[in-house]
Amino acid sequence: MFLDQIEHFPEITDTEAARIGLERWQEQPGLLSDQPLADRTRFIAEHRNGGRLLQGLFANSPYLTRLMIRDIEFAASLLEEGPDATEARLKADADALDPAALSTAELMTALRVLKRHYSLTTAIADITRVWPLERVTGALSELADIAIATAWRHALHVQTGTGKFPAAGGDDILDGSGVICLGMGKLGARELNYSSDIDLIVFFDNEIPLYQDVDELQKHFVTMTRLVVRMLDERTSDGYVFRTDLRLRPDASAMPLAVSTAAAEIYYESQGQNWERAALIKARPIGSDKQAAEEFLTRIRPFIWRKHLDFAAIEDIHSIKRQIAAHKGGTKIKVEGHNVKLGRGGIREIEFFVQTQQLIWGGRDARLRGMKTSEGMEALVQLDRVKPDVAKAMMDAYRFLRTVEHRLQMVDDAQTHSLPETTEGLAQIAGFLGIADADRFRRELIHQLSTVAHHYGHLFEESAPLSSGNEIEGSLVFTGVENDPETLKTLADMGFRDPDSVATRIRAWHHGRYRATRSERSRQILTEIAPALLSSFGQAPEPDEAFRRFDRFLEGLPAGVQLFSLFQANPPLLAMLADIMGMAPSLARQLGQHPSLFEGVLTHDPSDRLGDRASLTSELERDLKRATFYEDVLDISRRWINDQRFLVGIQVMQGRVPASRAAICLSDIVDAGISVLLPRVEAEFARQHGRIPDCPLPALAVIAYGKLGARELSAGSDLDLVFLYDAPFDAESDGERPLPASTYFNRLGQRLLAALTAQTAEGGLFEVDMRLRPNGNKGTMVPNCEGFEKYHREDAWTWERMAMSRARVIAASPPLADKLNSLFKEVLCAARDSDGLLREVAVMRERIAKEHAATSHWQIKHWRGGLVDLEFLAQYLLLKHCREHPDLITGNTADVFDRLAEKGLMDTELADRLSATTRLWRAIQWVLRLTVEEKFDPETAPEALKTRLAKIARVETFEDLDRIIEKRGADVREAFTSLIETPAAALPDPDQEAQE
Repeated sequence: MFLDQIEHFPEITDTEAARIGLERWQEQPGLLSDQPLADRTRFIAEHRNGGRLLQGLFANSPYLTRLMIRDIEFAASLLEEGPDATEARLKADADALDPAALSTAELMTALRVLKRHYSLTTAIADITRVWPLERVTGALSELADIAIATAWRHALHVQTGTGKFPAAGGDDILDGSGVICLGMGKLGARELNYSSDIDLIVFFDNEIPLYQDVDELQKHFVTMTRLVVRMLDERTSDGYVFRTDLRLRPDASAMPLAVSTAAAEIYYESQGQNWERAALIKARPIGSDKQAAEEFLTRIRPFIWRKHLDFAAIEDIHSIKRQIAAHKGGTKIKVEGHNVKLGRGGIREIEFFVQTQQLIWGGRDARLRGMKTSEGMEALVQLDRVKPDVAKAMMDAYRFLRTVEHRLQMVDDAQTHSLPETTEGLAQIAGFLGIADADRFRRELIHQLSTVAHHYGHLFEESAPLSSGNEIEGSLVFTGVENDPETLKTLADMGFRDPDSVATRIRAWHHGRYRATRSERSRQILTEIAPALLSSFGQAPEPDEAFRRFDRFLEGLPAGVQLFSLFQANPPLLAMLADIMGMAPSLARQLGQHPSLFEGVLTHDPSDRLGDRASLTSELERDLKRATFYEDVLDISRRWINDQRFLVGIQVMQGRVPASRAAICLSDIVDAGISVLLPRVEAEFARQHGRIPDCPLPALAVIAYGKLGARELSAGSDLDLVFLYDAPFDAESDGERPLPASTYFNRLGQRLLAALTAQTAEGGLFEVDMRLRPNGNKGTMVPNCEGFEKYHREDAWTWERMAMSRARVIAASPPLADKLNSLFKEVLCAARDSDGLLREVAVMRERIAKEHAATSHWQIKHWRGGLVDLEFLAQYLLLKHCREHPDLITGNTADVFDRLAEKGLMDTELADRLSATTRLWRAIQWVLRLTVEEKFDPETAPEALKTRLAKIARVETFEDLDRIIEKRGADVREAFTSLIETPAAALPDPDQEAQE
């Protein structure tokens, strides 16, 4: 009797559970009214080994307790006959199943009963150690083979029964069917663990003659696949057979459940990844058309086993290994809660120790192509790739850890790999293993995990650290089809709130769904830089948002190798990228549209001093020497200007330069761009229409208003421009297609506007507003200087006078520039009605306040106390006093207040406050324009952004800044009220005066 042969038993760790289980064991036959069975179960319970074994099972495993009681007659026979005889009987029962004769429901029941019996048989064999690990995993794999093949035969019979799907007609319905069902992973290697899922990939040969005239062939195979999965996976009152996973198929999120061999071959040839090569090492046909499966595996063999691995492929294999433990030492080895499969020193490291070397060397030596871990390790020893003592230590650890894994899963049939979190729970698992001393188990576990970690850590140690210098504690694995628990923990520790989403997106990158990740080389480099990339994002103000923006950025890239190589060669760029993605959506959008902007960072050190207009103009002129055609001029200028703007944005965002300096530099960039583009636009236009005789070049004048005119430009500002010409009205151009002066300059202005705004392959440049020309949109696009002068002397409104206070000529012939500057000064210094000026300024400000009502003081422009109030104050006071003090004229708002104080026209303390507040408001606006896509909300704003804003104001905390803004805003409102609103309200009503 088998009971007499047992030498190993689990410890009785829970006496109460053991007692209750034993009572149920002895009561169950009575409930079945089966006296002979009652005699047998009593004998087993009273047997010196039987009682000890039963109590050990009942004490440690609710799942095995349920199986023993539910199938008590089978359990009694098992304990009497032993696992060997029982397994033989189970195979005979399986062979007797007729997939064609039984209904789906009947077959599902039969398979579930078979599964329960196999589970109990292998558990007893494992726990009593009458079978070695390989025999246990082999038996579990044999059950899966039986169930899968039976389900496929039944599915084929059902489908052919519809009359729409032909049968091959052989003795075995599988032969000639074209069905290729590959068992993957542990199933393929016949190494299933006790509660393992099974990984399958279903292909079908769509080129066999049998199916040439079959409509919707793929639909038929998908239907059959669904039925097979249902038969195996669905939970019924009889349990389930195997949890089934089909996600290892090519591009699982996009491909159907059953994939044609033609589509599979194209995928593996063009997009197949090294982790898929590793998975296919263990691929084994189960329930398949043997000939079709063999032919298919032969065709994809070159993908799996490469004779000549290029450097990129080897590096990718290395990087997968280094991803798993990105930081040498990885996660710390512990006992409570340690994952014996995925954790440091765990089963996966042993498997990967073998698989990576198989991938590298197996293409040249077929002896390394074994599916089993033990076979691969033996081959590595024979080929002197691994030392015998290392191989033995690794395989001893493998068998120990797999046995621990089985006990964890036998407790309640759960697909778990983690040890209990408590000391008590750990002691119970030790007892289930037959180890009474929990400390001895702890020591043995640490020894085995440390041994694996040591040898695994030396694998590929000549490779450069994957983390590119970033210290990462933990595992970062993005291969396979599901998120790795250790990786999710690592991502959470790095600062990501939604690590599951991050890991899922990165795995999508590796599937080549984006254009930038379609090539193997791009995926390899991305794998290499992923830890450093994630480390940088983890330190960003909003890691998840930074990552999402990067994902959108990646999705829009036309290609990836060049940019990823740039990051690989220049790790500091990753920190800059994280800053941009985390805090500066406007810069992130620019990057998404033009990834080449990063090249500008390399050619222009962001830490360098920003250039002035002269040096910038010289640099752009030098770049444009490469232009052959006019289109080259537009593309080169766009690339250069966008590079420069991007660099300024980075410097502001990183706090390298104050916003006031950045505003001047950004204005200089625009000035340089317009002044360099204008003569080239004129030259291109002159090729058809010639020039206006006696008109000095540049013939067109460009006047900047608003922020550009004041050299206060900020990120995302429009350009307020006016174009003018100075030529006789009756003049005519001298080209092949002559034009009268007015037509000539209007068309030339349109050309210049297009040069500044039109989209080319390098994108656009500016948003341009030309409504400040005389009569706005109703007026001619390019007015004559004489008409412009007449309009401003005689017809301009007060608001146009205010706008002119910021006017600046940025491109014109010297005579015309002098003429315009004189005009601006004369118009601004002209005599005017002080009361009328005061009244109109007050009315205009009130109208704007109604049109642009601000709800928060963070709407820094229109908030009462904000920039508009300051600009109105400065422009009003300038127009009021510049007739007597012409040197007050400047477009810079803060400078106006300074000059008013110097002239004694404003209290010095008030002027200083208004000037300082203007500069603070501009600085805040600059940063917010870079970093906030919508309105700034202090409640949801990143802490780093709030810290940056506080730093601008030179205060300790954001709360201090908030109070300062309220206080400074109140000062501005008070000044506006006392200098404009109150005096304006005291003025007599002009309509009433007229009536009187």
